[in-house]
Amino acid sequence: MAGANRTTARRVEELRALVRHHEYRYYVLDSPEIADAEYDALYRELQELEAAHPELVAPDSPTQRVGGEPLVGFTQVRHEEPMLSLANAKSEEELSAWYTRTVKLAADAGAGASELRFVLEPKIDGLAISLRYEAGRLAVGATRGNGEVGEDVTANLRTMPTVPLAMQPAAAPFPPATEVRGEVYLPLRAFSQLNEQRVAAGESTFANPRNAAAGSLRQLDPRVTASRPLSAWFYGVGHVEGRVFAGHHDVLEWLRAAGFRVNPDVRVAATLEEIVTGCRRWEERRDDLDYDIDGVVVKLDDRQLQAVLGAVGRDPRWAVAYKFAPTTAQTRLIKIHINVGRTGVLNPWAELEPVEVGGVTVEKATLHNEDDIRRKDLREGDMVIVQRAGDVIPQVVAPLTDLRTGAEKPFQMPVECPSCGTPVVRAPGEVAVRCPNPDCPAKRAEAIKHFVSKAAMDIDGVGDKLVERLLELGFIRDAADLYGLAAGRLAGLERLGEKSAANITAAVDASRVRPLARVLFALGIPHVGSENADLLVRRFATMAGLRAASVEELSETPGIGPVIAESVWQYFRDPRSIDLITRLEAARVTMAADTAGAGAEGATGADGRGAGLQRGAGPLAGKTFVLTGTLPTLSRQQAADLIVAAGGRVSGSVSAKTDYVVVGEDAGSKLARARELGIAFLDERGLRDLLGG
Repeated sequence: MAGANRTTARRVEELRALVRHHEYRYYVLDSPEIADAEYDALYRELQELEAAHPELVAPDSPTQRVGGEPLVGFTQVRHEEPMLSLANAKSEEELSAWYTRTVKLAADAGAGASELRFVLEPKIDGLAISLRYEAGRLAVGATRGNGEVGEDVTANLRTMPTVPLAMQPAAAPFPPATEVRGEVYLPLRAFSQLNEQRVAAGESTFANPRNAAAGSLRQLDPRVTASRPLSAWFYGVGHVEGRVFAGHHDVLEWLRAAGFRVNPDVRVAATLEEIVTGCRRWEERRDDLDYDIDGVVVKLDDRQLQAVLGAVGRDPRWAVAYKFAPTTAQTRLIKIHINVGRTGVLNPWAELEPVEVGGVTVEKATLHNEDDIRRKDLREGDMVIVQRAGDVIPQVVAPLTDLRTGAEKPFQMPVECPSCGTPVVRAPGEVAVRCPNPDCPAKRAEAIKHFVSKAAMDIDGVGDKLVERLLELGFIRDAADLYGLAAGRLAGLERLGEKSAANITAAVDASRVRPLARVLFALGIPHVGSENADLLVRRFATMAGLRAASVEELSETPGIGPVIAESVWQYFRDPRSIDLITRLEAARVTMAADTAGAGAEGATGADGRGAGLQRGAGPLAGKTFVLTGTLPTLSRQQAADLIVAAGGRVSGSVSAKTDYVVVGEDAGSKLARARELGIAFLDERGLRDLLGG
């Protein structure tokens, strides 16, 4: 084959530079400049030219990321500068003690407390790696190993788009040799998908995303690594020849310029108060991230001072890891139980051996539905991974199939309702199994529990156990009966007494004036959550107006689709629903929107329906917004109220139908999702501009 001419060679170099640039924009900056199809065309052209002219193929070409032949085994790599571990601070008191020691050591070295700066970074729960670059090109990639010696996983790291094969020109001139340190991780969504794929293939599941990342990177076949969507963050350097950095923050800025993925939310702090505040913020937003963090790394910024302070054993004196309570744990799934919900759905839940997760003892966890249990292959008796994120109900993530003994029992969904014995049904296309009996005791109990809940009528003192007792004793049959309860009769119940009974009847009485949207939500109409209830009340200002509306009129309400419209229409055709609403009206519960407010509920027409309530008035008419992060002067509720008052809609999740994402400090995964979908985002000032100031 004839050698390539100069024009071809120049085009190959041009294509490599273009592909590297667009990979950097896409994978590192999350800000692509061209469409996927345009990128694919550039990449294909480069592939074709290199295939036609093998002599032009270079090890750092973007086309060489694809996994090659399986490795015989991992060779050892000695790190030129040891990869140290970190001492842990498991409380704010321990963090304060570390800060005090560090300030004292710095003072002994001649530095005053006012001169010190600290850098705060998320502690990624993944696999530490070290990359050696020679004149800006990747030469060797290795795992941390024992800190002194790691395993050569260069071939696998080269398959990852977030690992630069060559540094960006903006960081030139490149040092002759540079060790770059980072952490490989598996995004949480990818972790769940990987475990589901492994269950379907009859393979053992990974215990957590960290194990999955480690297992994926330490594959002898790079093609396996390439098939898994690993990512990486970079947080420092080891040995660097010919270049000196004044501070750790300077290192991060140089790495960012060189094309490495540096976390955008790294913060600099000058005082203990700022450090503690920064750690708390990371812990608060932990659940919004699509990657696991188990703490915050706090580092003294001054690199010369770092060298003076040195290390104790393998732990540097100048850095500490502030650790969060773990969000996952392993325990045994004792039994799978069934709870019948207010709409008749049979909800499976797990009884667990007690285990501490996220600082709370967990004994129960959600299992979603029958299909989810089968997909995960969960069995009674399994050792399982339990996850608890923030205040979210704990859930069983996956079984540890390697630990099975053979005594585990597969789950079977009951064929009869466990509450009333009625044969259950499952509609075509639905995952839910339901009890169709309208008089099912469990459905009635759950409907009343929902009615009195804080998000609905907020009747303080009427908890789940009291509802069950009142039903058992025949004091009530449905929610309307609550308004006929007498304090004297309640006082006769065990462990209540006159004062408690009086408080309960007062709370019931106070609930009569809850806004119509709360009343509508409290009715428990299938598919009608609090936001949909608010949309319906804005369109139809009275309960009578809603009852009189056709399916077509209901579906014309902005934000209300045909499924919700049909559900609402069917609810108001049911004689039981009509009876309940009639008795609630007789009990003087709110049946019309407050027309005194400035357009929030609107006026009522002669036919009992809202006049002028249709969304459309205001500068944000027809626009859907999502809020994320902390705004400078507005709370999220205040921002949401302003948007709604201006005719807009506020949603809790980003989708293709979202018009704007309003972004504050410490924005989470919603911002990343907006970038993926190409949705515009605003800061608070941008929102105020849309609102007209």
